[in-house]
Amino acid sequence: MATPQRDELPVAGLTTGQLARLLGVSPTTLRSWDRRYGFGPASRADGRHRRWSPDDVAMAQEMCRLTATGTPPAEAARTARLHARGADGTGGPGEWSPVPSDGTDGTAARAGSGLPLGRVRSECRGLARAAVRLDAEEVRELLRRAVAHHGPAVAWEEVMSPALQAVGRKWQSSGEEGEQYVEVEHLLSWHISAALRHYYLDAARPRRAAAGLPVLLSCLPGEQHTLPLDVLTAVLGDEGLAVLMLGGSVPADALITAVRRVASLAVVLWAQTSDTADLALARRVAGARWGVRGARTQTPVLLCGPGWHPVTDDAEPSELTHVTSLHDAVRTLTGLGRERPAR
Repeated sequence: MATPQRDELPVAGLTTGQLARLLGVSPTTLRSWDRRYGFGPASRADGRHRRWSPDDVAMAQEMCRLTATGTPPAEAARTARLHARGADGTGGPGEWSPVPSDGTDGTAARAGSGLPLGRVRSECRGLARAAVRLDAEEVRELLRRAVAHHGPAVAWEEVMSPALQAVGRKWQSSGEEGEQYVEVEHLLSWHISAALRHYYLDAARPRRAAAGLPVLLSCLPGEQHTLPLDVLTAVLGDEGLAVLMLGGSVPADALITAVRRVASLAVVLWAQTSDTADLALARRVAGARWGVRGARTQTPVLLCGPGWHPVTDDAEPSELTHVTSLHDAVRTLTGLGRERPAR
């Protein structure tokens, strides 16, 4: 988040409203910090109006940075004051906020983000706060740290997904106010996808088997939800598997052509809703063959996503494998990789 330097701030200081806009928080939040933690401006203009000096602004910026990383507000306020005085304190710049052994911060985390998060990791709270502020740089950095620290599977299940689900619940339950959270969901989804793709392309590169058959991932026609496949891509890369990602809403003929052209370990078809879960197309994909004449091979097909449940619950096609979780998909695909590791 770009902020002005000290010499760019008004000599008279900023009002609470001006500082709130600068930080991307509400004036109520600043007043709450002052009331609860004594975290307010040092002076008032004409004895009435609160004015935040450049030193006060720097302290408030540090407070926002710390709470965005998951530091509890009381601890963040104490550390920000120490930081402003030049004293040594915990939680300084660049430090990763510690995670309790049970994986949560011990509270029903809601304060600061306005989202119904429940008991979550401190990184998730920080991510939610940054997303609600639309602080893209902080969101990106928190996601990078989470994936590097926990790996893509844990980062998704315990940091990214709970934050996204909380935004979705807020959006659905808040009426007109919920419309304000659409941009939060879009920002968060885009950056999560970017973080996972970056991890697959760079961090997971040394662990991928160069000679192994790739897993072909695709959304069905009309299906635009690619984020779950981004998650699977990153986790498979961590397991040493290569991935060929076709993306969202792949036309049926293009999907069949890709299956016939590529010697793949398996094909994963994602359907978010029953409207896009096309069982007839899935059977066509399962029947497609690749390889030289006389030795053509069929590729295993995995049906992933909640959209397949009503389609496959009654009579699961024998030529298809229905997986119901990320762990189930990874276990199945890594098993296939051990059985058929090379081209």
